[in-house]
This record gives sequence, C-alpha cells and structure tokens, in this order.
Amino acid sequence: MTSINIRAIAATEPTHAHRAVAHDYARNPMLVYWEMTQACALACRHCRAEAVSTAHPGELTHTESKNLLREIAAFDKPLPHLILTGGDPLKRADLYDLIDEAHVLGLTVSITPSATGDLTFDVLAKLKAHGIESLGLSLDGSSAARHEAVRGVEGCFDWTIRAVNDAAKLAMPIQVNTLVSQETAADLPTIYALLKALKVMRWSLFFLIAVGRGRMLQPVSPERGEEWMHWVYDLAQVAPFAIKTTEAPSYRRVALNRMREDGRTASEIERTPVYRGFGIRDGHGIMFVSNQGDIYPAGFLPLAIGNVRENHLVDVYRDSPMFRALHTPSQFKGKCGQCEYRALCGGSRARAFAYTGDPLASDPFCSYEPKAGAVSHMAS
Repeated sequence: MTSINIRAIAATEPTHAHRAVAHDYARNPMLVYWEMTQACALACRHCRAEAVSTAHPGELTHTESKNLLREIAAFDKPLPHLILTGGDPLKRADLYDLIDEAHVLGLTVSITPSATGDLTFDVLAKLKAHGIESLGLSLDGSSAARHEAVRGVEGCFDWTIRAVNDAAKLAMPIQVNTLVSQETAADLPTIYALLKALKVMRWSLFFLIAVGRGRMLQPVSPERGEEWMHWVYDLAQVAPFAIKTTEAPSYRRVALNRMREDGRTASEIERTPVYRGFGIRDGHGIMFVSNQGDIYPAGFLPLAIGNVRENHLVDVYRDSPMFRALHTPSQFKGKCGQCEYRALCGGSRARAFAYTGDPLASDPFCSYEPKAGAVSHMAS
C-alpha cells in the first residue's frame, strides 16, 4: 500500500446541472479523485504522509495515466466527475495534456492545486483555457498566522487569497476547503466573514480524521461536532455561497430533521443542495486512485482494493467484496448498521477505518443513538 500526500482536505464538486441526475452509486461513482503526484511544496499538519518535494519514482507514467482516464470513461453515463489532486497536480509536467485527454473522453475535470507562489494568474488562466471546471483551495485560518500554522509554509495565506481573487477575475468557480479540528474550530466564524468578502462558489468544512500527520491535531468531540453541524445548517440559510461538510455525513441527518422542522415538504427537500449528497459516502459514489495506481474507497480511507496496473477500475468499484460491502449499509456494524439514517448517512467509513481498522465499523464521531425498530429515512 502506498502513502497518500493529500494537500487538499476536500476537493471540488461539479457545478453543472446534469450531476443532479439520479445515480446508481453501486455501479457508478459521482466523483473520482486522482492523486496525480505526491510532489508538493507545502507541509500541511493534517497530511496523511510527509510532504515530498519530488514525485515518487513509481507514480503512474503518462501512458498509464491515459489508460486510467479511459477506465474512468468506461463507467455509465453520466460519467463521474474527475478531481485532480495531490500533492500538487501542477507538479505533473503532462498535466495539461492529461486534462485535454480527459475532455476528449467526455470527462469533466476540477483541480485542487497547492497554493504556492507557482499558482499565478497566468497558470489559472491556462487551467481555464484547458477546460478546468472549478478550483479547490484550502483556507484553514482567518489570518496568515492561523492558516500557516496548519499549512506549514510562510506566505501561503497570501498566495491563497491572491489565487481566490485571480480566479474570480477569470470567472472560475472556487471551492474553499477548511479543516474543522479543536485547533481551528473557534476561528470558523471569522473565516466565514473573510469568505463573504470574496467570490466563492462553495465552502466545504472538513471534519478532521486523525490519520498520518493529522494525529498531531485533535478532532472536535462528537457533541461539539453536532453543535457545529447545527451552526452550519443555520449559516447555510443565509450564506452567499453553498456550504457543505466533508467526512461528516451525519450532517445529513441534522439537515433533514431541521428541514422537516422548518415545514419543508419532501419535494422541497429533494431540491436542496444537501439532498444531492444523501447516500454518498466513502466507496459509494466516491473512489480514489493514488499516484501509484492503488484504488481506495476514498483518500482518507487508505485501504488498497486493487491497482489500476492490474485491475480495471470499473470492475473493482462494482464487484470487489469491499466496495460491494460499502455499497450496502445493512452490512455496517454497530449502531451505524442499526441506524434508521444509514441509507442517507452511513457514517464516515474513513473515520471508522482510522479508529478501528474496519471500514464497516461504526463512525465514532456520531453521537446519535438509533431508535429501535425505526423506519429507514430518506427524504420522505
């Protein structure tokens, strides 16, 4: 199993309307994340692996990368949205050629570059010219001191803000990703105030999974997490941009019940952005390919279930025993398997794996206790 150096703690999602089409997530993922390289100039405190300055000698070659793109395009339509991550995808010399090849195959593409001095206006303009649909950037503090305490490189706060403003000049949609941990949580309202002054498409709050170097940080407690999810729901009603959570699928339970309390009908709920995430989780609607070709259910669930050098991506997603189990919430263990919200939530499989070594175990972050004999909830 190879290590993953994920600079972006959550990546961008598609913006176009056809992504709202109903998916059979047991057959077709909505999002495929490809860690193009481990090379990165940052030293983020929450990375799974130590940042490296050069590419791993075993990363997928140009020819192997094109084969991977063809395998992604072999899923049923609507095809998955491809998210290029790392490391820093800008470190790949063949980046633009691979983006062009993805488009030839009918794939839509987003990217999460590292916010370094290399991420200039000209680079962003080139990414847009090559058809990149949206951009993901991370902001973990409302000031340089707070952000750089997490990111580990002086100057990256200013580089991030500059990149957000440059993308706005190019009319390039931006998702800002923010870590939620004990070290960052108190700063979230101030980060929100900062983002309101910028042109942002979406704010994604990533609830820490303490793996790799992320063990140096502390997750918020389940009880505080529940409070922050209610804060997110309230904020989402008035924010000038969309707000989502990452690795906190129990937010869907919170949001569903809050929407019902607000008197929204099932049809109204189905039109909300959060509804489009119902049922999606690690390994079900999402898959991840490492820079060396290992196939994972998600970037923070580093359990190799094959390798694209030996296995076909579609076959692994649809037919491997682990992916099939992740497609089936009734196979989950503990209270996640008993919960009436297991179909729309399912718990964080990555967090279950990080804490227990079993991706089918219960998510320790959720404080909800299932009701005995309760009927399974979707939006009805």
